[in-house]
Amino acid sequence: MQPRNMSMSGVVDLAAVKAAGEAKAKAEQARAEATRQAAQGGAPASAGAVPPSALVIDVDEAGFERDVLQLSAEVPVVLDFWAEWCEPCKQLSPLLERLTIEANGRLLLAKVDVDSNQMLMQQFGIQGIPAVFAVVAGQVLPLFQGVAPEQEIRATLAQLVQVAEERFGIIGIEVDPNAEGAPASAPAAEAEAPEGPYDALLEAAVVALDAGDLGGAVQAYKNVLADDPANIEASLGLAQAELLARVKDMNPQAVRAAAAEDPKDPAAQIAAADLDLVGGHVEDAFGRLVDTVRVTAGADRDAVRVRLLELFEVIGADDPRVAAARTALARVLF
Repeated sequence: MQPRNMSMSGVVDLAAVKAAGEAKAKAEQARAEATRQAAQGGAPASAGAVPPSALVIDVDEAGFERDVLQLSAEVPVVLDFWAEWCEPCKQLSPLLERLTIEANGRLLLAKVDVDSNQMLMQQFGIQGIPAVFAVVAGQVLPLFQGVAPEQEIRATLAQLVQVAEERFGIIGIEVDPNAEGAPASAPAAEAEAPEGPYDALLEAAVVALDAGDLGGAVQAYKNVLADDPANIEASLGLAQAELLARVKDMNPQAVRAAAAEDPKDPAAQIAAADLDLVGGHVEDAFGRLVDTVRVTAGADRDAVRVRLLELFEVIGADDPRVAAARTALARVLF
């Protein structure tokens, strides 16, 4: 199953959510093994560790899925979009390389030459360089553009590491200063994590999505949540599956025309916001619904507010665009 590219437009990638769950299980297993070995007076095995030099790699369009998307389930990948002619890039890139090495395996830096990878530049919507993004469990997070002070960059990367570990259980890859020639994209094979009680249902949901059976995917996620309401993978998956089901039979031109004709029509604005989100226009979707909450009242306002909260679930609570929209919504409501 090929990873979806929806996350590059801001929508949660279900394959990446599953990968994040698997990564978290592996991370927990690794911690348990380290604790067991420490209790026995031993040291964790270092087979497969990579040299520090392997933490900085060059990435192109052909290898992006392997070297970034797949590897981001093991370690947060920082993307540095640069070009040889870009003078600010020559200041920023060495700093990013140094901070990545200092992180000792908790980050990987992937350098993207925009002159040779125009498609990647377009997919990320980059207007100028240097531009820095991160990919964690297949999800793209914008970090900053231009050259920032070292203290700010260091704080941003530290926050990235914290989010990767706390939300996804991603603890990075092992680094051995004495290791030679080991590629960063090929860490040591890890023991398979034991299957969880809902793995079969979650896998069935992803298979249903791949087959276009949105109703089946929705039901599979609901079955998991009926027994385990706190299951993050099922919650995120359900939110996206329901969104895709809502827009499946929409006529985009008619929906947008209706929304433009009456900014106070809650149903029209809700439908248009769904289309915005599926198209990757996250801030437009959020802004549309916040504006609609502002000009409606009673049951209409509540319907719009509920849909906005549902769209927050699709993107994820840690996304800065969600935080900004929550603040905007609070201002309108209170």
